[in-house]
Amino acid sequence: MNYQIGELKKRIADYSVLFLIAGFVILLDQTTKEAVRLNLMFGEIYRPDLWISQYARFVHLNNTGAIIGIFQNMSSFLKVFPLIVSVVILYYFPRVPPGAWLIRLSMGLYLGGALGNLIDRLRQGFVTDYISVGSFPVFNVADACVSIGLITLIAGLWLHERAKKGPPQELSV
Repeated sequence: MNYQIGELKKRIADYSVLFLIAGFVILLDQTTKEAVRLNLMFGEIYRPDLWISQYARFVHLNNTGAIIGIFQNMSSFLKVFPLIVSVVILYYFPRVPPGAWLIRLSMGLYLGGALGNLIDRLRQGFVTDYISVGSFPVFNVADACVSIGLITLIAGLWLHERAKKGPPQELSV
């Protein structure tokens, strides 16, 4: 009985980190999207009077596709895929060693980003994008977190595998 309670406490602690990261991403994503919807007309561009405005600006756009506009008008797929990914993350998260914090962080970022955009798709039928940098496709906080999450996952897996192998051995001649 004590083993089960201890295991339950460990799982709750594990998942609380995941939900804290994902929740922060969702809150930031939904808050910024709502601010854009309330303050910019569709298609309107806002360029702050700063040196950075020549490189970055805010533009209110609707995206029926995925990150950077791929898979346009594939609404059903783009509603199901984040759910599948979320279930996979929820399943694998407690199996990631506690010391692999980069992998855990990446899972939280990805989960929050996927659910942030899913909320838009379910509420509106499209995702609100608004960050425009150079000639890169317009994106939002959720897109950025999914992208950063994937990059962080690759780095975390690489570092975790490297640590398991131990330090490189010197060759003796």
